[in-house]
Amino acid sequence: MKQFDCLIKSALKEDLGAGDATTEVFIPEGVRFEGRMFAKCDGVLAGGGAARRVFELADPGSRTRVLLKDGARFKKGAVILTVRGSRRLLTAERTALNFIQHLSGVATRAARFAGEIKDPRTMVYDTRKTIPGLRELEKRAVACGGCANHRRGLYDAFLIKDNHIAMLGGSLERLKERLAYARRNYRGLKLEIEAQSLTQVADFLPLGFDIIMLDNMSRADMKKAITLIRAAGGTTKIEISGGVRFEDLAALSRLGADRISVGSLTNSAAALDIAFDIKRAWR
Repeated sequence: MKQFDCLIKSALKEDLGAGDATTEVFIPEGVRFEGRMFAKCDGVLAGGGAARRVFELADPGSRTRVLLKDGARFKKGAVILTVRGSRRLLTAERTALNFIQHLSGVATRAARFAGEIKDPRTMVYDTRKTIPGLRELEKRAVACGGCANHRRGLYDAFLIKDNHIAMLGGSLERLKERLAYARRNYRGLKLEIEAQSLTQVADFLPLGFDIIMLDNMSRADMKKAITLIRAAGGTTKIEISGGVRFEDLAALSRLGADRISVGSLTNSAAALDIAFDIKRAWR
């Protein structure tokens, strides 16, 4: 978790500024405290390591134990973390909670979506709709909830969207030319293209893409597109995308696509209700 130290230090600095005025004035120096972080609702844990690292960086003499592993399902009242240290625990409290509440909210939402899938070959994937700076932690949280990670950025896979096609003048020949170039010079990167109509699916299918994304198509057209792609007998994977809601997920998964990408896993996850209690340590 030390690879996120820069991010965590930035979060602490944002909160601390010139100093924790309340703690410095009202809490005596030199006194030892012990705290516990506990769940106020059921959920799935993510961000336990980040929360621990917040305490370690804010209070280097503290001792933190994370009692549950990331990905663990827990019930209301479960103790997630205990810590013993100086008054700086109070300085670290909010930042530690911000990380673990948000990331556990993502993991819990992902678990809910994963549990709604009705076809075992279909997986729910996240997207790049993440909070700036938190993408890697959020994608870890998605995996904790049982969903899969799409590309991590613009660098590790091709995703040709409608705007890319428009900037090629909508020319299928220019698309084929650029595709050949990509295959020669970017070996190992998956090639995915977004299709918004059955005509585009039929045009793109012979080009041998790794993945064809069915974007914002009607359910009837998606069903026809999936039949068309499967009938070709190739290795092209099928992805459904575009404003996927939880209430639509079960029906969409029955269509038989390989992937359903859902931006709301990360950009609409509510913080999980996790609390932190602290008291003076007498031993």
